[in-house]
Amino acid sequence: MALVNAGVVVLDCAEPERLAEFYKGLLGAEESDVSANRIEIEGPGGFRMAFRRDVNATPPSWPRPENSLQVHLDFVVADLDEAERAIVGLGGRPVEAKDPAGPHEERGFSDPAGHSFTLRLTFATAPKQG
Repeated sequence: MALVNAGVVVLDCAEPERLAEFYKGLLGAEESDVSANRIEIEGPGGFRMAFRRDVNATPPSWPRPENSLQVHLDFVVADLDEAERAIVGLGGRPVEAKDPAGPHEERGFSDPAGHSFTLRLTFATAPKQG
């Protein structure tokens, strides 16, 4: 028996309204709970995120080499170029210029508040390489 019934990824930010709009556009999500200091969204597959107001929030500084990556989100997409155009249109930005080839191709981005996330391609299951 599980101790936890459900989970929500919560990001602290100065402007939860702005961040909720970004992730609603990215995930095709809808607002599911709204208060003065927190907005929760839910995507079509049941994935839930919330954005909590913290007026003292400062953007994470990753990927600077002197800082370790504490936490980030991974999203699987079918087309990296199409997803990147949409993310930039929603207010996100690329944080890496590399474009690794192969079945594990991925690209790094940050949302409008500076939280990092990675897009990676959908790929068929294959033996581990390298």
